[in-house]
Amino acid sequence: MNASRIGLPKISMEKFSITARADYRFAPLNVLLLMTLMLLGLIVHVAVYEFDVVAVVYTIAAALVLAGVFKATQMWEGVVVTGALVTLGGYLVFRNMSVPPRVLVGATVMAALIAPCVQIAYQWERAVLLRFGKFVGIRGSGLFVILPVIDKVAQYVDQRIRVNDFKAETTLTKDTVPVNVDAIAFWMVWDAEKAVLEVADFDTAVILSAQTALRDAIGRSELADLLSHRERLGQEIQHVLDTKTSPWGITAQSVEIRDIIIPKGLEDAMSKQAQAERERQSRIILGTAETEIAEKFAKASEAYQENPVALHLRAMNMVFEGLKQKGSMIIVPSTAVETMGLGALGGLTAFGQQRPTPTSANSSPPKP
Repeated sequence: MNASRIGLPKISMEKFSITARADYRFAPLNVLLLMTLMLLGLIVHVAVYEFDVVAVVYTIAAALVLAGVFKATQMWEGVVVTGALVTLGGYLVFRNMSVPPRVLVGATVMAALIAPCVQIAYQWERAVLLRFGKFVGIRGSGLFVILPVIDKVAQYVDQRIRVNDFKAETTLTKDTVPVNVDAIAFWMVWDAEKAVLEVADFDTAVILSAQTALRDAIGRSELADLLSHRERLGQEIQHVLDTKTSPWGITAQSVEIRDIIIPKGLEDAMSKQAQAERERQSRIILGTAETEIAEKFAKASEAYQENPVALHLRAMNMVFEGLKQKGSMIIVPSTAVETMGLGALGGLTAFGQQRPTPTSANSSPPKP
């Protein structure tokens, strides 16, 4: 059955080994140490007694069984039970034989107990060590040794910066607008002891706290503030989250708002409002331009009022600019035609446009 269908989380043995449910981490180095101890036991057995195929088969089978079970369980219960069963099996196998089982059985017991005791913490990890259930210290990166059965690596804590996404679905703003907000939080563990001993599951606690802070911030803000001041909203959530998680040995470095989703109807209404606002601004700009043009014309009229010759030349220039375009027609006041002598100029221009072409000049006049 698929684990996702029944709601079980997908977790690998590597991820399981760093959680609080595992007692130790059974890495490839531990497998190598287990095989080496079993092989040394076989060498001593062959050196003391005669060579026996059964001893070789038992050594290989016992090593594979122990390595597989230790990797699968990564708990001291598996070590004790599996080690006892394999040792008992070896004793029963060699009891009826002429070869004493002392060396191989002893090597099996030593390999089962010693192999999980050598632990490795990566550069970015800190191991929280418990002895008889009591905290005894933090082990840094590199090799360290634990005592069999009585010691437990409570958790391997990753002290790198982590990134988690969270969201607030259908949360009402201060002006009662339902929104869906997606955000991401950057945080890190600076005190592994507090993070493991003060809170049961600090990963889940940080995400749920961030989600709660996000909902509270949305409820205190209006929609316009959410859309235009995302950075301020992220800083507010980061401050609340950091205040809450600091006693756990965790610091929230930043919170960023990725997306704010509003209802479709409200989005259309806001789009129409924005269009109306832009049209209003364009009309205001056009009115301002007309006012400035009127002011410039008023100043120009003052200059032409005392100098009629300049006004005459300006009018002539305007008419010329209009007539030089083919097929253009200009309507001017009759007073301007009389004062500037535009009648003769317009007649000459019209005569030039109506001159017959050579083809029309040679053709015969139409018959009556």
